Amino acid sequence: MKRRRIPLSTYRLQFHQHFTLEQATELVPYLAALGISHCYASPLLKARPGSTHGYDIVDHNLLNPEIGTPEAFDHFIDTLHQHGMGLILDIVPNHMGIMGSDNAWWLDVLENGEASSYSGYFDIDWEPVKDELRHKVLVPVLGDTYGAVLEHADLKLTFDNFKGEFNIFYFNHRFPIDPKEYPRILQKCSDKFSQLGTDQPELLEFQSLVSSFGHLPGQLDVAPEKIVERNRDKEIHKKRLADLVSRSAEISKCIEERLKTLNGTVGNAASFEELHQLIKAQAFRLAHWRVAIDDINYRRFFDINDLAALRMQDQAVYDATHRLVLEWMNQDKVDGVRVDHPDGLYDPAQYFRRLQSSFSALTPCTEAIGSKTCRFLAIEKILTGGEHLPDWPISGTSGYDFTNLVNGLFIDATASTKMEAGYRAFIAEQLDFDTVVYNSKRAIIRYRLASEYNVLANQLTRIALARRHTCDFTLNGLRDALGEVVASFSIYRTYVTAEGSSPEDRQVIEAAVALAKWRNPAMDASIFNFVQDVLTTRIAEGQNPSYRDAVIAFAMKFQQFSSPVMAKGLEDTAFYRYNRLISLNEVGGDPHKFGTNVAEFHRANQDRLEHWPQTMLATTTHDTKRSEDARARIDVLSEVPSRWRLRLRHWKRMNQAKKKMLGGKDVPSLNEEYMFYQTLLGAWPEENPQKEQWQALRKRVELFMLKALREAKENTSWVNPNKEYEEAVASFVKSVLTPGRKNRFLEDFVPFQKYVAGTAIWNSLSQTLLKLTAPGVPDIYQGSELWDLRMVDPDNRSPVNYDLRRKTLDELNARPPSAELVRELLETPEDGRVKLYLIFRSLNFRRQNPSLFEQGEYMPLVVEGGESEHLCAFARRNKDGVAIVVAPRLVASILSEEGESPTGAEVWGETSVVLPENLKSSNFVNLLTGEASKISGRLLIADALQDFPVALLTNITPKNGNNARR
Repeated sequence: MKRRRIPLSTYRLQFHQHFTLEQATELVPYLAALGISHCYASPLLKARPGSTHGYDIVDHNLLNPEIGTPEAFDHFIDTLHQHGMGLILDIVPNHMGIMGSDNAWWLDVLENGEASSYSGYFDIDWEPVKDELRHKVLVPVLGDTYGAVLEHADLKLTFDNFKGEFNIFYFNHRFPIDPKEYPRILQKCSDKFSQLGTDQPELLEFQSLVSSFGHLPGQLDVAPEKIVERNRDKEIHKKRLADLVSRSAEISKCIEERLKTLNGTVGNAASFEELHQLIKAQAFRLAHWRVAIDDINYRRFFDINDLAALRMQDQAVYDATHRLVLEWMNQDKVDGVRVDHPDGLYDPAQYFRRLQSSFSALTPCTEAIGSKTCRFLAIEKILTGGEHLPDWPISGTSGYDFTNLVNGLFIDATASTKMEAGYRAFIAEQLDFDTVVYNSKRAIIRYRLASEYNVLANQLTRIALARRHTCDFTLNGLRDALGEVVASFSIYRTYVTAEGSSPEDRQVIEAAVALAKWRNPAMDASIFNFVQDVLTTRIAEGQNPSYRDAVIAFAMKFQQFSSPVMAKGLEDTAFYRYNRLISLNEVGGDPHKFGTNVAEFHRANQDRLEHWPQTMLATTTHDTKRSEDARARIDVLSEVPSRWRLRLRHWKRMNQAKKKMLGGKDVPSLNEEYMFYQTLLGAWPEENPQKEQWQALRKRVELFMLKALREAKENTSWVNPNKEYEEAVASFVKSVLTPGRKNRFLEDFVPFQKYVAGTAIWNSLSQTLLKLTAPGVPDIYQGSELWDLRMVDPDNRSPVNYDLRRKTLDELNARPPSAELVRELLETPEDGRVKLYLIFRSLNFRRQNPSLFEQGEYMPLVVEGGESEHLCAFARRNKDGVAIVVAPRLVASILSEEGESPTGAEVWGETSVVLPENLKSSNFVNLLTGEASKISGRLLIADALQDFPVALLTNITPKNGNNARR
């Protein structure tokens, strides 16, 4: 089978030491039979040992040895190609994993400071405001204060006999000693040998070598020739030292004695002074991890200390980090990439242009249909507040925009007021979402990203001081105004560059400033005006080059700050504080928007086909807060708000005695309890848990609640865990989820849960079909081809039972589509076969007709009749024919009995799809049931959904038979 280089569909695989390339290779025949065109792999480059996600890369030019060898990688690729499949690779340009002892670039920076060849690779501020950190990098890694750690002898000076180098170790963290400072360690040995008056050649050479170390160029000697000299000579000197130690017992013994002396004696504080002075002389400052909040001077990935940001705007950094990936692409092993966290980059557009330039040099490089790139390039861009994707040379996003669009179809917009009232009544307070987000962002600025915030404020102050009209603005005033503007941003970031700001950028900035002014009427409005003019770079127009450069640099660095503030404030704080309907609290989601109407869904699909036909369509990813099927269950609550409110009232009363009192308050809080019940509805197994399954369920829910509590940062947090509070919540979860005759809650909860889950099955099937047939590239997250009820990571990275999936697909593949088959599947929908069947049939039709889905016209279809509001229908058409898609929505109110499926005339009556004149009468086949029919003018829903709750009909003659056999 000929391989496509532009994906028609993708299947996400999470690689780590427990899921390797060898295991992925075994899956390829299954994925090919399912209809997948490309595996979409998590990062494959060398990550920190034990990494479960691969985003903490420590070497961009090595395959991760924990997932396999280069030979295993080649075998994986060969197997993909043999099955007509390809590979899309997740890449990480924004940051690298540091700490530990495995990132050679970072270790070189620690050893050599600004004289390191890699000092410009990382986004380090070598000239911070704090004098103590000038020309140093703060390393916030210690578990206690520096003095306490030092005097507990947890900082160990060691000598590597083979390499001839000294290091400080803090458990598994290595900190290389500046070779120019080796004389601090070795000089006393040299003096000792001098006093002995020995003429041994090794000892004389040793004395000379100590002097040579001391004459190395220093860390501030950053002239290119000095850096070359230092890097060359220090390694020569180290080799000489290693050789001398191997030949001289006296030298080896003396170094051992020096290490013992320098490493001090616990209980004798003075014995650590010499080691302290040695550490002070280094290019790094070791500190307690909490110090990072205020003093860290390297940019991080969000607020994660052991992920250091890269200066990807530097061509040398780009070249060094993309060498292997581009080599794989040139060797035809990788067909395209997905770029992680592009909003963290200094200049995303520049980065995408560089990638395109690199792609253009590759062979083969085929022009993709309707694309701006000759290789597939998706980006993890999160669009909010009506934001549109900039006109970049990319294929599209990784699909969060579609996640929220399609999910909205299954939320009853008319229930917004009732859901809000029920939420407010339960938690006994009124939460305004905008206020929650604002407060969350302010907390992130103050408590998690204060250091980056201070750096920006100081830069802004220097810009203000440079002009007489702004020099009276104080640091505090500017700092406060800047924080208010960031907290008022409606999107993750703008994209101002040296060329200036776009109208869209200016609109966002001006709106944020206006909102900040409104929230702070007592603050000087002229300061806000100044901030606005700097962020838009308008203030730099006509100014001298140095002033202009400072303004542009500030505006662009600001954008790298607003993005993590939004991500941490919205996704990782507000979405765990505001729980009205948690299926709306998804990455890229907006709880303001309570539902998506069908017309809006159609418009979005038409726009995507016109502008971004190759963007990804996701419903579950490794980063979603909850899986697609769990989300579909929670959506059902919007269809039964009164019933939901009544159940909540009962559960609250039933479980009150299971709470504990801490500080005069019940634990968990009412808001946390409200989230807990929704979480249970979403995550509850398809079949009621038995014995050991209860423990597994409790553990999953406990871990979710712990993460949710810490992310919300109201009663505990990652930084300051409140163990007593967390244990009280865990106790509540355990008590509520302990089966027995006395547990009235479970007796009441399970029937309601079964009703919600049964109704949600139809949501899930419709959502799946819409994803597989709408314009774009549908993505399936590992394991979600059967019902996927997992929650946020680490739950969503749990092992997948592929043996079950392979066996199920084999059974389905052995039978042609028929009404008998689908009725059989609907007898036990809880086993998930019905979902796998839908995916299998739809993807194989998609694979047989790629142009229909890549280029085919998207035609919204009008639905008429009594149940028209409960359907979404459209057609895809090209010269070969047409495919008609019919998907029910919001079916709870039209199903007369619990457990009933939305099929047949009793449900749909005379409701019908009106076919436009350009869809002439034709013979259609329902690809899901195998039934043929002639349709003329109207498609009666009762016929289309006679046996199966969704329909995919076509008049295209099947190619190569109906089934895709392995």
